[in-house]
Parts: sequence; C-alpha cells; structure tokens
Amino acid sequence: MVGPVMNEPDFNETYNKAKEIKQFEDTKSGVKGLVDSGVTKIPKFFVHPKESLPSPTPNAVTPLELPSIDFSGAESAGERRREVVEEIRKAASTWGFFRMVNHGVPISAMDAMLEATRRFHEQATEDKKGLYSGDGRLKVRFTSNAPTRESEVGCWRDILTCVFQDDCLDPQVLPSVCRKEAQEYVKCMIKLRETMAELISEALGLNNDYLSSIECMKSEALACLYYPFCPEPNLTMGNAKHSDTTFLTVLLQDHNIGGLQILHQNQWVDVPPIHGTLIANVGDLMQIISNDKFKSVEHRVLAQPIGPRLSVACFFHPSTKAISKPFGPIKELLSEKNPPLYRDFLVHEYVAYYKLNYGLIASALPHYRL
Repeated sequence: MVGPVMNEPDFNETYNKAKEIKQFEDTKSGVKGLVDSGVTKIPKFFVHPKESLPSPTPNAVTPLELPSIDFSGAESAGERRREVVEEIRKAASTWGFFRMVNHGVPISAMDAMLEATRRFHEQATEDKKGLYSGDGRLKVRFTSNAPTRESEVGCWRDILTCVFQDDCLDPQVLPSVCRKEAQEYVKCMIKLRETMAELISEALGLNNDYLSSIECMKSEALACLYYPFCPEPNLTMGNAKHSDTTFLTVLLQDHNIGGLQILHQNQWVDVPPIHGTLIANVGDLMQIISNDKFKSVEHRVLAQPIGPRLSVACFFHPSTKAISKPFGPIKELLSEKNPPLYRDFLVHEYVAYYKLNYGLIASALPHYRL
C-alpha cells in the first residue's frame, strides 16, 4: 500500500521552474541520470498535484481482470476465427483493452526487445546523449518527460522513440545497441498488425480488408520506455492518465514489475505483466472511425519504489499517403439511427491539438465530437 503523501511542495510557492527544467535537460541524461546521481527527493517539476495522484488508501473492491484473448486458430476462416472476432468486439467495445495470448510474436523476439531497451537506457550518458532531443520531427530520439509548458508536470520515465514511417526506417539511424532487435521486433509487429487489421475490420462488421485498404495502421512508432526506481513514488507518476492518439497500440511489458492501470467502470484496474503476452488498446482515432463502437480509455503507469520497469509500446499510425486525407466515422457504419458522432479531420490536426493541450486534457475526443 502506498504511504501518505509527504514532502509535497506548495504549488503556490514561487520557484524558478524554467531554470530547474533547463538544468535537467542540459544534462541529457534523463530521469535515470537523476537516479544515478543519488537523488533522494525528486525535482519539483515532477511532483503532481495531490488530486491527480492515486489514493493512498484505495477502496477495497473486488479486483477486475482484463479480458484475455487466445489467437490460436484465428488465422483461418471458420468457427474459431468467429469466436476470436466476437471476443475482440466485446473487449474493444467495453474495455478498450485486451490481453493477447498465442499472438504469433516469438517470445524470444519479445525478450530480446526488452533487453535491448534496457541496454540502450543503461548505457553511459556519453553514449546516448547525442540522440537526446525534444524535436518530435526526428525519426529516432531519446528524451525524458520534462514539461515544456507551465501547465505541465513531468513523469518519471525515459523514452527512446523510433518511427518506422510506411514500415521503413534507415537502420543506420537506429542505435547500434538495439538495432537488430528493433528491426526484428518491428517485422513481428507488422505481421501482427495485418492479422489485427483483418480481425478488427470483421469485429466492426466490415470486410476483413477494410482497415488495410484505408492504410490507417501502416506506420509504427516504437516507444522503448524505461521507468527507473523513484525515491518518492507517492509524489509523481510514471505516466499520467491519458488515452492514446493512435488507431491501435500494442504494448509489451517486462514480466517483473507492474504499474500499468486502466480506467474501467470508473475504477482503476491493475494490468499485471504476464510473460509471453501482449496488451492491445484501442486509440482515439479508432474510436472516432468506429463512431464509438470501440472505446479508447484512459490509462496510466504508477511510479515504482523498485525498478527499473521496462516496456515497449508500438503505436500504429496512418501511411504517408493516408495521413493527407481526412478521417471520420466510417460511412458503412452510419445510418439514420446511427448518425456520425464526430466531424472529419486530418490526423496531424488531431495530434497537434492534443499536444498543444497536453497536461490540460486527457483526450482530444471531445474537441472533435459533433
């Protein structure tokens, strides 16, 4: 159980936040650098307001368990595939999250990707700081989660992001310590994506090639996440509550340390890691094109008194071709009884609006609702 909140600063207290953030960013060593330096108190810009932190004495409720879907036999037409499609439909429409078992991604590739994530983040600062950047246009960059505006609060994690636009990325720009593993893992994600696109299309009542035809999941962004030990986990978050601005996210968690929680029926539900499984979650853009058939839900990661926690999130985005076209509710799903709930938009507009309001909103969905 988390102890009482202590050492919480007065948020009305005047201090030079910009200077403190700049000093942190100038080290280019991330949160891990703070831990390595031996800090016993976290910088103030990582301290979250009390109301946004988990309750120190959570209500005693019966634990809920995330739906788990076994993909065995789903690759071929038949009764088993229909069962899997129905399980996806139920999970995506009620939870927005589900665990995947027997998904076809080799456990060896998953373990190797997690170990490669560890190797990158546990390098000496000198070996990785050349990739440290706040420029979101870069295909490969290392960064932490320090706030960029007064309204934001930092989260206790470091991130290596690798963007495979249209499934491609020059291998030479990938860090050598994780190059081979990242390339192999993305190949696995592309194969899984093709299966998922078919099954989700069918779960929406569409032809199984529908999502592939609109190329809404033809680019991948790997976020290799490292959540170091936190000396004051009751004051901050590994990741604050949010929903993903994607069509679909596939998450790989290490099998040692948990911390992921999702909001279901107004209750935060733990999603403990299970070796060999993957977590799928519906993103905002999928909720929009499904016209609310599928739900994008808020989730968060708790800061941990032990660590590090490792995870790799694969965010699926549109192709270069598709990103220039407007998205909106799928016309085949609409009728007089089921009118469109969202206006059409360009994906980059949606993401830009979310980023502009990061820290102020958990989701950009309301902004695009009719």
